[in-house]
Amino acid sequence: MTADSTPAQDWLEAELADALDEDYELELDDAVLSQEIARIYKQHHPDGIDRLEYFRSLIRLQSELIKLQDWVQYHRKKVVVLFEGRDSAGKGGVIKRISQRLNPRVVRVVALPAPSDREKTQWYFQRYVPHLPAGGEIVLFDRSWYNRAGVERVMGFAAEEQVEDFFRDVPEFERMLVRSGIILVKYWFSITDEEQQMRFLMRIHDPMKQWKLSPMDLQSRVRWEAYTKAKEEMFARTNIAEAPWYIVEGNDKKRARLNCIDHLLGLIPYEPVPHEEITLPDRVFNPNYERAVLPKELYVPAKY
Repeated sequence: MTADSTPAQDWLEAELADALDEDYELELDDAVLSQEIARIYKQHHPDGIDRLEYFRSLIRLQSELIKLQDWVQYHRKKVVVLFEGRDSAGKGGVIKRISQRLNPRVVRVVALPAPSDREKTQWYFQRYVPHLPAGGEIVLFDRSWYNRAGVERVMGFAAEEQVEDFFRDVPEFERMLVRSGIILVKYWFSITDEEQQMRFLMRIHDPMKQWKLSPMDLQSRVRWEAYTKAKEEMFARTNIAEAPWYIVEGNDKKRARLNCIDHLLGLIPYEPVPHEEITLPDRVFNPNYERAVLPKELYVPAKY
């Protein structure tokens, strides 16, 4: 506490520092890398954005996301954002930063597992429909129905007839969503062959990231060119006026996050909404109440 500060100012500064610490924790993605991998990675990213500049920009954009959230909630809007791209392209990183400071009752992240045997017999889009937003909600899909145009096609989990049916149906499906009042945004995170290889090596050498690697991810390295061809056809056949694709250059993770969030904010015409003034009510004191002393074994041990 400084000579000129008040307890409230000191508390607000401490809260801001705590928020920055939370951002910093998210940025420790590369903390457990071997020194050699870290050195090579830095050589490939010599012009990375300054950390302080990144944090300032991120917090500013996140404050705008809160305004967007309030607008969506107030006007009962429905927003769906799809995040697609190759494995390790950075989809999860930007989704974390978008949802980090938002209300989880308003903003939901959907990351569906592989379809069950029952789901495989359903209309293809059926498993995604229950996750679509009601009024006042934003849904972020970490991969979406475009699995059929990508991994399912390349890995042979869908027959070519099924893929062709998907390409015929998906434009009309998305037009139906837009006609129903959903704001639909589709992002593709693009990285180079060399960048994906570097990120996979980082995951292999980082015990805290190895869980992110699946046999399917490793196969995506083998089938890089097949994924490229599938992606190109997907763009050609599903880039519709009602729901166009937007490509995010993802080799620089931090810039990709900032650019994507900034672009998303620019797509939606949100405005300030009325807020009721919040006042803290007085605490009611009961002179006859005495707080009970609880047994020590109920408490979590204070190891830290």
